[in-house]
Amino acid sequence: MTGDVEVPAPLTRAGKLGKGQEMISETQVAMEAEGTAPGVPAPTVKRGETPRQQIRRAKMATRRRFSAEDKIRVVMEGVRGDDPVSVVCRREGLTSSIYYRWLRDFMEAGKQRLRGDTLREAGRDEVKALKAENERLKQLVAEYALEVMALKRSLAGV
Repeated sequence: MTGDVEVPAPLTRAGKLGKGQEMISETQVAMEAEGTAPGVPAPTVKRGETPRQQIRRAKMATRRRFSAEDKIRVVMEGVRGDDPVSVVCRREGLTSSIYYRWLRDFMEAGKQRLRGDTLREAGRDEVKALKAENERLKQLVAEYALEVMALKRSLAGV
């Protein structure tokens, strides 16, 4: 083996360079695979945005969001102790700091519930009814304020 260097074949859309086909770069092949045209900027870039802001926006867009049920399930798996917390976190794709934050929040909510601090969430219908009552009371106060002003004016004019 004296100086044999393997040279890759030129890249084409069909894989082989045929008659009438031009050579394309690896970048163009990657762009075609992603569905973007060469020379066209990514659609998510905003003008005047710093690289740090772009990275933060990208992280927020690709961030996993866990439902309350998922958080409870993960915390209970860790509390149960069948597997170490590190294994549970690795399986769920979490860092241990997130797991322990969820555990702390879970325990705090349990303590508040046992203490009797039970603030309950209002339902949609209840919120609508309360808003309607609030509006009615505001109108009533406004009417009484007008009556008081009218009485003061009539007494001042006497």
